[in-house]
Amino acid sequence: MDVMDSFEKLERLQARILDRITELAISLQTHNLASLSISSDPSDARAGETTESRLAAILIARGVNDFLFKRVPFDYYDRPLEARRDVLGAPSVEHLCKSIVLVNTQAPASITDCSDRNNSKYYVVVIQYMARLNAENIKNFLYTLNDRKMPKKKFNLRLASEEDSLKLTGYVHNAVTCIGMETNIPVILDEAITKLDPDFFWLGGGEVNLKLGIRTFQFITAVKPFIVSCST
Repeated sequence: MDVMDSFEKLERLQARILDRITELAISLQTHNLASLSISSDPSDARAGETTESRLAAILIARGVNDFLFKRVPFDYYDRPLEARRDVLGAPSVEHLCKSIVLVNTQAPASITDCSDRNNSKYYVVVIQYMARLNAENIKNFLYTLNDRKMPKKKFNLRLASEEDSLKLTGYVHNAVTCIGMETNIPVILDEAITKLDPDFFWLGGGEVNLKLGIRTFQFITAVKPFIVSCST
């Protein structure tokens, strides 16, 4: 029994050491990633500006004072929504949101950019992770927004390619946020997010392992999104 007890104690000690090594590796990776910037201007990175500081400056300039950046583990997206909720300290999985770029595949040939927010080639939609996008509702909203002057078939919103998303936003997959984008893409906020309690939600923060939490009404004031019921 003494030998078995000693063996079990040794196994527990080894497990604790391995856990600690893993924690230190994650901490080191996070520290290294913190020095990287996905800024639209390469000179920003040379000046030592981080993604977090750049986006924070934009938010503050727009009057936002209730926001929070939080770094997450490298395996964040391998975890279920409940685990991601716990990492961020969010009240529920409903408070976890994402920004996706949609393209109007049936837009007239004259519409090629985002200069007209009412009839843009592209839109960024902020939606909850646990929700399903209802593109038909967005189509109907844009049709009405344009006073029904264009045939409804000219509005057909589909997910943009990752290449187009990166080019338009400046952010890679799982890092997309509608703050500080390369292009001034009009934003659509799903109405369900405005009904969250508490009214503080999380979305991408410009880097894969960086998330942004923000007060809903301040997000609306700063970003000025269209608010549309676009999920089921």
